[in-house]
Amino acid sequence: MNWKNILNVAMKSILRNRMRSLLTMLGIIIGVAAVIVMVAIGKGAQAQIEDQIGTLGTNVIIAFPNASRAGGVSQGAGSNGGRFTLDDVDKIEKNATQLAGVSPVIRSGVQAIGGSGNWSTSIYGVSPSYLDIRQWPLASGEFFTDREIRSRSKVCVIGKTVVDNLFPNQDPVGQEIRLRNVPFKVIGVLTQKGQNAAGADQDDAILAPSTTVLDRLSGGRFIQQLMASAASPAQMTQAQEEMRGLLRESHRLQPGEDDDFVIRNQTEIAEAAQQTTQVLTLLLASIAGVSLVVGGIGIMNIMLVSVTERTREIGIRMAIGARGSDVLTQFLVESVVLGLCGGIIGILTGVGVAQLVQAVSDLHTKIDPSIVILSFIFSGAVGVFFGFYPARKAAALNPIEALRYE
Repeated sequence: MNWKNILNVAMKSILRNRMRSLLTMLGIIIGVAAVIVMVAIGKGAQAQIEDQIGTLGTNVIIAFPNASRAGGVSQGAGSNGGRFTLDDVDKIEKNATQLAGVSPVIRSGVQAIGGSGNWSTSIYGVSPSYLDIRQWPLASGEFFTDREIRSRSKVCVIGKTVVDNLFPNQDPVGQEIRLRNVPFKVIGVLTQKGQNAAGADQDDAILAPSTTVLDRLSGGRFIQQLMASAASPAQMTQAQEEMRGLLRESHRLQPGEDDDFVIRNQTEIAEAAQQTTQVLTLLLASIAGVSLVVGGIGIMNIMLVSVTERTREIGIRMAIGARGSDVLTQFLVESVVLGLCGGIIGILTGVGVAQLVQAVSDLHTKIDPSIVILSFIFSGAVGVFFGFYPARKAAALNPIEALRYE
């Protein structure tokens, strides 16, 4: 028998019992489709996280005050005197060689009043370097400069969400808003950023000079966060270590003392955010893979039934010259064809379901071509693995006893 004849006989055998063949392939179909959909959702979530992390800026490094512990109890961030001040920012700006820029970040919740109403939002005290660090251009107007920082000017730049709620269908540039009864002049509008990796609206924000926010709104001299950017991606590690060294000097920490702050770079933030989705994707794909094993067991059961039903046919073939290897090959090919057909249908179903999920929900899906190829190969492998035993059983039949079988 040549391969063409073997395939023809295999297809005729499968099509002779269409419903049984379809039910046999059902486990493979469900398994492959489930793997593709689960991985597509996981990959889509990872891609979405990467995009959202990208909105943070370029080569970003973030420093947070650390929390002290007393009697095994955390005292809260910055409780050990490791809180940042404008002196820390000045030291980094004057001495850093690996950083492209650094900015304090002082956040305070405020009720903004102006335009057509009021809106509860957050104001961030930053420096002029902030927009470059975050790669956040202006949609209109201008940003404040070092002169406004030194003079503690009451000017601000607002995000798209704030514009939509306070100045719908208006140009807010040049208008005034009140934040805790302090009047601020709007000098610019930020371009739309969308949500960050945590799902927060980045456009629901007001930016103002750090000195103004410290003196008039936050009621203190401490900075909650420092944000900087490395000069290039290749200098990320060196820039992070340089920033760490300068902060240790500024805080007068002795050799052997623990840092009273925590520094994270953009890559570390992205990896931490993606780790959960990777574990979840692997778990879901593993569960879906169980369906492939169940489908393989179904193929083995049906092939065993097929061997019993076609015992006389096997005896006749052997009687006219077919060898045991020919019979083994024939049944093994039928099993592989069942697996591959189930794999193809499962791939088409999985791709379709993944696209449907993205169309009807907020979930983003991304089809991974390597998973599609692996699913197809694995479907054939399932056919080989679970079809070998029935095929070997058919090849081992005694021709005379097979001819006598009723």
